[in-house]
Amino acid sequence: MNGTENHIHILSDLHPTIALSDYIKEINVASSKWMKKSGNFPFFTGWAEGSCALTYSYRDRDMIIEYIKNQKEHHRKVTFEDEYRHLLHEAGIKPDEHFIF
Repeated sequence: MNGTENHIHILSDLHPTIALSDYIKEINVASSKWMKKSGNFPFFTGWAEGSCALTYSYRDRDMIIEYIKNQKEHHRKVTFEDEYRHLLHEAGIKPDEHFIF
């Protein structure tokens, strides 16, 4: 990592009986412990306060997997912040710049 990465993408199924906020909390807690313990991420101090969760159609699964595999290259062309704004716009949500990095 060169220090410019500021997010990760995770594609996951979530059973409807599990609250998304609980799921994200579990991922954050477990991954934070692992990253700090491993010593491989000396600059990691913790995850950001917020997160973004998007739903997808199962038919788009393969496309999303390819996007995640190529996100490093993709974000050389389009910043995460600009892409996030675009995703919100597509969903009809007006971005609140206070919450965008």
